[in-house]
Amino acid sequence: MSEAELRDVLGVFDVEAVRKDFPILDRLVRDARPLVYLDSANTSQKPRQVLDVLTDFYERHNSNIHRATHALGEEATEAYEGARIKVAEFISAPDASEVVFTKNSSEALNLVANVLAWGPRGLAPGDEVVITEMEHHSNIVPWQLLCERTGATLRWFGVTDEGRLDLSSVDDLVNERTKVLSLVHVSNVLGTVNPVAELAARAHAVGALVVVDGSQAVPHMPVDVAALGVDFYAFTGHKMCGPTGIGVLWGRRELLDELPPFLGGGEMIETVTMEKSSYAAVPHKYEAGTPPIAEAVMLGAAVDYLTGIGMAAIANHEQAITSYALARLDRVDGVRILGPAEAFDRGGAISFTVDGVHPHDVAQVLDSEGVAVRAGHHCGRPVHQRFGISASTRASSYLYTTPAEIDALIAGLEQAKEFFGGPPSHAA
Repeated sequence: MSEAELRDVLGVFDVEAVRKDFPILDRLVRDARPLVYLDSANTSQKPRQVLDVLTDFYERHNSNIHRATHALGEEATEAYEGARIKVAEFISAPDASEVVFTKNSSEALNLVANVLAWGPRGLAPGDEVVITEMEHHSNIVPWQLLCERTGATLRWFGVTDEGRLDLSSVDDLVNERTKVLSLVHVSNVLGTVNPVAELAARAHAVGALVVVDGSQAVPHMPVDVAALGVDFYAFTGHKMCGPTGIGVLWGRRELLDELPPFLGGGEMIETVTMEKSSYAAVPHKYEAGTPPIAEAVMLGAAVDYLTGIGMAAIANHEQAITSYALARLDRVDGVRILGPAEAFDRGGAISFTVDGVHPHDVAQVLDSEGVAVRAGHHCGRPVHQRFGISASTRASSYLYTTPAEIDALIAGLEQAKEFFGGPPSHAA
């Protein structure tokens, strides 16, 4: 994207007005430097409109839900179930009862892996589960555990040098033995947007179920789970302007009805005797115990906030910022970008290395200048191994990111290179 095109996009999207909604962005850090927050793939910041909802809930409506018949209980229940409806509409789910609240994406993915092992679709030796080399650990480890427990075989798609899925082996990987295909919608390391609908159709053609980790997709672009044609879709609240402690599992109603519960306890039952229990209808069958009530209400407020701005507008803004960041990073000598070099079919998480400088040292120098990034393997060790490295630095944008913050990142990288004796560049 040219600078003129960038100005056109940013001229439509009033990022400065958006930033005023986020109190933390006014903070000074590290010897009174302005905070430059480029770690939104890790967790997003929260607008005042969401923060105020938390205060209001605890000050005026706090109660447990479903059981209480008093006024506060009714209000809390209405707010909690109202959040479920908002989330369902946000992802174009056909039915709000298909939305299950969990504590995060990891729990949602573990839920699916476990109930598939226990239920009528239980896997056995000879069955296969297919994932990808670019998965977050949350979408690797549960399937490894499932295969260890059932004797099924774990297989995976590789990654090309450009950071895209290597689909050359799709006919071999997705076959009559495949029972589950689980993949990330947008990679948290490479930023790659995967062809979910295409792969879901291939998997369904051989009778496999399709599970998607949408943690880096739902906050950043319009998502329609019905149009994607998947069976389960997981994401988390804290990456989409909502709170920590709440995630979402969307699943097709007939599958949620068919599969067994994940956790046992209060609220998820219909009847209990000393000999046997029967279970509540979905989604409550999968929400044992007191749920994250205030967090769900906050998530509903986050959905309201993002919907009010418009997910298409947010996606366009982020694509412009990502294009600008990729172009500027490309001009810094010694920087190697992991993943697609252009913003097409790419998210805003940009992982990179700097020749001669350890990623943690890069992050520390940036932090001294007020620039917050992440360093490490970003819970994606296998994909780092694929590219022959153990760690990277990651800068990730969101709806409140400005070109000036990308410029601050570049200036900080130049300082890191100078401090550690790296080569000069022509990035300025």
